[in-house]
Amino acid sequence: MQVPSSWAWRPTTLRPRCASRCAFCSPTVPWFDDAAALYADASIDLIATAAIPVRRGEIAIAALEAGKDVVTDKPGVVTQDQLETIKKLVAEKGRFWDVVFSERFGVRSAIKAGELVHSGRIGRVVQTLGLGPHRERDAAHLSGGSGRPDWFYDISTFGGILNDIASHQIDQFLWLTGSTKGDVVAATVANFNHPEHPDFQDFGDIMLSSDSAQGYVRVDWFTPQGLPTWGDGRLVIVGTEGYIELRKYVDIEGRPGTDHLFVADQNGTEYIDCSDVELTFFSDVVSDVVNRTTRLYRRSTPSRSPASASSPRRRRRYGGSSELTRRTTYRNARRSGLSLTTSANRVEACLSRSSIWTTRSSTGPRQFCGGPRGLPRCTGSDPRT
Repeated sequence: MQVPSSWAWRPTTLRPRCASRCAFCSPTVPWFDDAAALYADASIDLIATAAIPVRRGEIAIAALEAGKDVVTDKPGVVTQDQLETIKKLVAEKGRFWDVVFSERFGVRSAIKAGELVHSGRIGRVVQTLGLGPHRERDAAHLSGGSGRPDWFYDISTFGGILNDIASHQIDQFLWLTGSTKGDVVAATVANFNHPEHPDFQDFGDIMLSSDSAQGYVRVDWFTPQGLPTWGDGRLVIVGTEGYIELRKYVDIEGRPGTDHLFVADQNGTEYIDCSDVELTFFSDVVSDVVNRTTRLYRRSTPSRSPASASSPRRRRRYGGSSELTRRTTYRNARRSGLSLTTSANRVEACLSRSSIWTTRSSTGPRQFCGGPRGLPRCTGSDPRT
């Protein structure tokens, strides 16, 4: 099989500035006003989409039905029905459905942290703490300076802050702890500062639990203008023999640049330069499409230490059972201004090939979902695009 040709579909709603930029960068790429022509073209192997979140599922379904592999921006779907259809098509068609979690696949310090964790540098991971603050009103690099489009504030199209941003941290929790399933113990969303957009969510947090670890995620749209980047994304990985801290995009009043990784273990502390870490996500995708391999899957499959699945401390805590006790956490949502979503909902892995269920896995089929079940607002777009 030859490397797939580059194709693009130009919807009639594409902004002129975007269309001219694409035409400038890829002058030989044919453009289509009808997506059906792309799906029907036998020479096309891969469909990529970064459409608004509400449309990504239908695009992926049409592509899979046509026998194409799919790469999509996260989140890949906004409804449970779309997800179930995609799961069925992946199994029936034997095609790939890859979701681009850029905060893992595109961040050198995150990749390096995964290497350190899976090598046993900090022992068994027992908790991850992910912070994902973002800047909303950063019009300079958004839509040609016009700021966020209207759909960004419409919950029916963007889906809510938890999957809009926190899906990154959920993905990293599962990957770094070696978990293929987890529970949402508690989740909250709030609109603290956008009365003009009543359906918008500018704050959210999640408590996660799996059979081997705990996790906490906090996301928001409150990055101040004085910060020299769109968000101070951080990740702390706590292990039984040490911990790792990532300052992904900025080290406030510290070292310049991005991808700052700090390690503290039994031997001392260390700052690790991640500038030479290779980013292989898209080359792995192309290799898998062309050669029908599972290169990306093998790179992304989480691994855990042998002790993590049956820690004596964990077994005592849960009464000797490996099945998690479902717990419900209630909060005074009305008094605090928070909207309590739900609790103890199954995460069932994440939207990346690190956990995509398909017969390509040597360990058999695995389940996955687009976010915590029962959280209809937990879907959205990458806020940096």
